[in-house]
Amino acid sequence: MNVKPGTRLRSQVDATEVIVVRGADQEVVVSCGGHPMIDAQAQPAPGLAGTGEPGDGTQMGKRYTAAAGLELLVTKPGTYGLAVNGEPLVLKAAKPLPASD
Repeated sequence: MNVKPGTRLRSQVDATEVIVVRGADQEVVVSCGGHPMIDAQAQPAPGLAGTGEPGDGTQMGKRYTAAAGLELLVTKPGTYGLAVNGEPLVLKAAKPLPASD
């Protein structure tokens, strides 16, 4: 899937919804709970269950990044983690503020 900034995606196995902040350099498969994410307006396939144990999941308002240059903003949290082409996404750390001496 070619993801562009502004694209809204939702999980098929939990409540996770994201917005693409920075698109990937190449075609990627964004997944949640082991299943590809779908357009936010689409209905998930019935009977799907997440693969693996639910972990820390996703956090509302946090950004997740991938080595492919992709950056996602979580608009609705869920119980499963995000992945791109099978590689887990990493929570983007805040930049430290400069000291005010």
